[in-house]
Amino acid sequence: MRGRMMDWPLLISSLIEHAAQNHADAEIVSRSVEGPMHRTTYAEVNRRSKQLAKALGKLDVGFGDRVATLAWNGYRHVELYYAISGIGSVCHTVNPRLFVDQLIYIFNHAADKVLFFDLTFLPLVEKLAAQMKTVRHFVLMTDRAHMPASSPLKLLCYEELLAAEDDDLHWPRFDELTASSLCYTSGTTGNPKGALYTHRSTVIHALTCCATDVFSMSAEDSVCPIVPMFHVNGWAVPYAAAMSGTRLVMPGPALDGASVAKLFNDEGVTFSLGVPTVWLGLIKHMDETGGKFRTFKRMLVGGSAIAPSLVEAFQKRYGVNVRHGWGMSELSPVGTTGTLKRKHMGLSEDEKIQVQLKQGRALYGVEMKIVDAEGKRLPHDGKAQGELLVRGPGVVSGYFNDEEASRAALDEEGWFRTGDVGTIDTDGYLQITDRRKDVIKSGGEWISSIDIENMAIGHPDIQEAAVIGLPHQKWGERPLLIAVPKEGKTPTKEAVTQFIAGKVEKWMVPDDVVFVKELPHTATGKLLKIKLREDFKNHRLPGT
Repeated sequence: MRGRMMDWPLLISSLIEHAAQNHADAEIVSRSVEGPMHRTTYAEVNRRSKQLAKALGKLDVGFGDRVATLAWNGYRHVELYYAISGIGSVCHTVNPRLFVDQLIYIFNHAADKVLFFDLTFLPLVEKLAAQMKTVRHFVLMTDRAHMPASSPLKLLCYEELLAAEDDDLHWPRFDELTASSLCYTSGTTGNPKGALYTHRSTVIHALTCCATDVFSMSAEDSVCPIVPMFHVNGWAVPYAAAMSGTRLVMPGPALDGASVAKLFNDEGVTFSLGVPTVWLGLIKHMDETGGKFRTFKRMLVGGSAIAPSLVEAFQKRYGVNVRHGWGMSELSPVGTTGTLKRKHMGLSEDEKIQVQLKQGRALYGVEMKIVDAEGKRLPHDGKAQGELLVRGPGVVSGYFNDEEASRAALDEEGWFRTGDVGTIDTDGYLQITDRRKDVIKSGGEWISSIDIENMAIGHPDIQEAAVIGLPHQKWGERPLLIAVPKEGKTPTKEAVTQFIAGKVEKWMVPDDVVFVKELPHTATGKLLKIKLREDFKNHRLPGT
């Protein structure tokens, strides 16, 4: 027997319509690429998105066509999110931090028809345009006053495109399983792979992210997504904010500690989301200037493991609650968040932090399991360590136009292989111990590079650290610690290894420590260990 409920598709356009109707005057504040602060509202964004949707039609963008964006977090990028998907086209956000060869591959693999881009990226686009095989129109996201005097490209002006259209448009209705957006992974091996989301998966994911144990976003909040909108749809914030009527504060390209601190205090930001490198810059600025946060009360950290010292700094010194999260492009992207349960309320602050350092519990709609090398399920006892697999309505079933990668992505039961190694405890808390390719196998035992890195960062003289395994005749592999000292500090190998030795078993302590000025990172801020392995492949560990 079927129920008697309306057949109402879950479409991305319904989010901005909801915001415009119920939170019409809620602000979207942007630090513009041109310089000044810009202020608009959800009602205005909905109106302009409809104008943009009409303009896309004039550019011959149709149902299923891919439209690329190369842009910072700002109101125009939000308009593109809704206009492109709203007419059944695919919003393809491109990460400008990728290598040139990867960018060319992505544009051509996606077969984008139009490219919208911020002024910042004009030199990059001019350099790559000749190699973009399918892009017919290049739209510069600015007004006429800021258009370049000359360019080898035939550029269209964003504001002129909108001005030529009215907003007399009703968002079309179509199947909620229609593709909505396309994000490519920033993997360190092989070509990037495309995660192709649907309207249904996006709306469900946004709804889940609004939950109290995830983002806790409401109409009372002022949220600043530091995570870029060109990376996995800004961790769903542009969608979840419209759903909850949350005021958005967009940082644009200025992500240094001083700029972020000023923006937070000037605009009354209550909640923000970003990767550890941004938070390290912010805490450094606050400590050096003796600043205080006026309204900033909670933050979500994702992208890579967070160091205990960072959690302690924000919570104990600045009163900002830290939530750890984990996810992937293939998960829409948020998979877990590390909020506490009622049972943890009686713990000391240090004991609570130990729970918060885990990646957290699964969102509704995300199922997790860990398996051994043979694919056998392991118990969720907090001790058994295995590869993490997931499934759910926001998890990819394969990759865009890549059958080989799609076949390898799933196990026999249809679970997605994350490539992460970890444990899950009896309360459902996931703890990532390593990437499958990064775990160090020493004498038959596993050493978590992430654990050692976090311990090293806890040393008062260490700014950042990476651990890789190097070949060893007796033990198979042994850990090498590569560390970046804090400015003005000169730590010694002995001091750092002694610091770590007091926290782990003796056989887990790195055999050697090398100090460098900086570490290589992927386009999304993760440590680029494949390069470190190449750079240090000839490094000789003591005694070898």
